[in-house]
Amino acid sequence: MIISSSADYRVAAQKFLPPFLFHYIDGGAYAEQTLRRNVDDLAAVALRQRVLKDMSQLDTSIELFGEKLSIPVALSPVGLTGMYRRRGEVQAARAADRHGIPFTMSSVSVCPIEEVVPKIQRPMWFQLYVLKDRGFMQNALERAQAAGCTTLVFTVDMPVPGARYRDAHSGMSGPNAPLRRYWQAMTHPRWAVDVGLLGRPHDLGNISAYRGSPTGLADYMGYLGANFDPSISWKDLEWIRAFWKGPMVIKGILDPEDAKDAVRFGADGIIVSNHGGRQLDGVLSSARALPAIADAVKGQIKILADSGIRNGLDVVRAIALGADCAMIGRAYIYALAAAGEAGVKHLLELLEKEMRVAMTLTSVARVADITGDLLVREA
Repeated sequence: MIISSSADYRVAAQKFLPPFLFHYIDGGAYAEQTLRRNVDDLAAVALRQRVLKDMSQLDTSIELFGEKLSIPVALSPVGLTGMYRRRGEVQAARAADRHGIPFTMSSVSVCPIEEVVPKIQRPMWFQLYVLKDRGFMQNALERAQAAGCTTLVFTVDMPVPGARYRDAHSGMSGPNAPLRRYWQAMTHPRWAVDVGLLGRPHDLGNISAYRGSPTGLADYMGYLGANFDPSISWKDLEWIRAFWKGPMVIKGILDPEDAKDAVRFGADGIIVSNHGGRQLDGVLSSARALPAIADAVKGQIKILADSGIRNGLDVVRAIALGADCAMIGRAYIYALAAAGEAGVKHLLELLEKEMRVAMTLTSVARVADITGDLLVREA
C-alpha cells in the first residue's frame, strides 16, 4: 500500500498485528473520549498563514537538556515495543538515532537497556514508573545511568492502571486470553515469524535483569498491577532526584498547579500528557491543557507534550500552544509495526517535511519563533 502519513501506517499496522496487540496500542480508557479529543482538539488549532517572508534558511533543530535535536521531537516510552516488531526497541532506537532525536526506553520494554544502548550513537532516555518494588526502581536507575542514559522520564499518572475495555475484548486480558492470543498469532503469519519466532525472548528484559529469571508476558499485567503505588507523593521522588545525575522529566502533568509543584521539586522538565487517553477518560486533552500550563511555568522548566500528536503540523501546533518539544508514541509504533526500523525512519522524515511546510507557510524560520502569535484567536 502507499504510505504518505501516520494514518496510513496505522492501517498497515492493523493488518500486520494480531488484534490483541493492535488494540492494546490503539485503544484508550473507558469510552475513549479523551483518546479522541487528543487528536481532534489538536487538529482544531488554527494557525495564521503568513507569506513572502524568505524562508530559505529555515531551521527545525533545537537544543534540549544539552542535546542537539534535528527536530523538536522525541520518541515516547512505550511498553512492550519489542512485541510490535522483532526486537522493536532496538529498531526504533536506531531510527531515532539516525534522525538525530532521542529514543525513550520504557522500563517495561522487551529488550533490556544493555541490548539497546550499544546499537546507537546518541544517548538514550529512560522511563521509570512509580512502583512499590523500590528495589527494581533502584536497579533500573543504576543500570540506566551505568549505560549512559542521559535523561530520566518519570511517569506519575499511573498510580493505578486505567480501565481499558478494549483489552478484554481483544484478548490482551479477559476469559481464555492466552488461547485467544495464540490463535490470533497463528492467523497473522508474518507477525508470527518476525516476532513470535525470531523476536524471542518474549520477556520483560529490564525486570528479568533485576529478578535474575525470565519474566514473561504472562506476568506483565500481574507484575504491574501488583506494583503500582497509589500512595506516591512528591516526597517519595526526592531520593530519585538525589540519585539521578542528569535531567529529570515528570511525565503526566495536566494541571498548572502540578506543573508549579514540579518546578518547586526541582524537575528539569515536564511532559504535558494524559497517557494518550489510556488512564482517566474525560480529562483535558493535551492541546487544551497546554496553554494554562505554559502561562504558569514557561521559562522556569522545559515543557514537552504528547498525546494526540500524529504529524509535523501537530508538532508545530503543540509548540505554538506552549511546548518546547513534542513526543510521539502511537504514531511511531504504527510505523514500527508496519515496516520496522525503515518505517520509523520514514515517519520521522515525513514529520520533518510536514514541519517545514507548516513553518514556511506561517513564516517562522526557527523553532524558537513558533509562539502563541501563530494561533488564530477565537473572537
